[in-house]
Amino acid sequence: MTDGVWAAPGRVNLIGEHTDYNDGFVMPFALPHTTVATVALRHDGVLRLHSADVPGDPVELRVADLDPGRRSGDWTDYPAGVVWALADAGHAVPGADIHYESTVPAGAGLSSSAALEVVTALALSDLCELGLDRPALARLCQRAENSYVGAPTGIMDQTASACCEAGHALHLDTRDLTRRQVPFDLAAHGLELLVVDTRVKHSHSEGEYGKRRAGCEAGAAALGVSALRDVPYAALDEALGRVEDPEVRRLVRHVVTENARVERVIGHAVAGDFRSIGPVLTEGHASLRDDFAVSCEELDLVVEASVAAGALGARMTGGGFGGSAIVLTEASRSSDVGKAVLDAFADRSLLEPRLFTAVPAEGARRLS
Repeated sequence: MTDGVWAAPGRVNLIGEHTDYNDGFVMPFALPHTTVATVALRHDGVLRLHSADVPGDPVELRVADLDPGRRSGDWTDYPAGVVWALADAGHAVPGADIHYESTVPAGAGLSSSAALEVVTALALSDLCELGLDRPALARLCQRAENSYVGAPTGIMDQTASACCEAGHALHLDTRDLTRRQVPFDLAAHGLELLVVDTRVKHSHSEGEYGKRRAGCEAGAAALGVSALRDVPYAALDEALGRVEDPEVRRLVRHVVTENARVERVIGHAVAGDFRSIGPVLTEGHASLRDDFAVSCEELDLVVEASVAAGALGARMTGGGFGGSAIVLTEASRSSDVGKAVLDAFADRSLLEPRLFTAVPAEGARRLS
């Protein structure tokens, strides 16, 4: 016996990488790939979790025992963290049986963890009549990932999964969560956005991500601002001159220029000049590769091979250290560009990547 079924999508980030925890701007959209949760409330304080995508029996946890210091170290930490965050915020969850099935590729930089968190939070908010709006759900899920799972991620992924609309990219100000839905119909303009999952796995909870965030905070402190979002692009050169640490200086340069790139992409999209977005993507990849140092051989190869084959632009997407890249191309050249990427990987004897066309889809919702 179930009480309902919910779905929450993964996301692809068009532009605005590593800006969200710097109070900056991002522009993600939801993917058709979702995590689906079939949920039944129970009233004995037990949280029973099962995934069709992970071998093994259901995992039973006691709601009263959930604590960041006693996490399991596996996928169950994400939904358990949501229940912990709900309880910590004063929302009683009596227990639940939750069965998950997901089509969001794990470890591909497409926010499979955020989809898992958001679908859990939305289902429990509905069933327990908590009345949480979408921004509140996103904040709660971010807290679960930061404080329970231990991954120092920003707010973008959870907000994208909770708030995106079909056919639109989400222009999000991560400081105040102001949202603007931007029409994003590439097909109407003869374009496609390819996602290339390199199948190189990454983990946000590993130390490199946290090191970048700490470096950004050090940069903001050196410049006397609350976050790097407050450094104007026009004053970047002067600001960089006041940052002594060369590594921190590179992080600052990426964040400030990336915020400017988000604004440029927004301008092109609003004007319907989608082709001009391509070079901005490639420019953003160079910044992530050289200044932020979160790319890898496979991600660089996607960008190099696709642009050489005539793509309008490309960049890595997501936290980095593996995962996926996006490629903006004329629809008429999509097959050729995709083949060029596959051939480039084969030439280097790398694992064959997975390619699909990204179309902006609907955010989290109840199915039944």
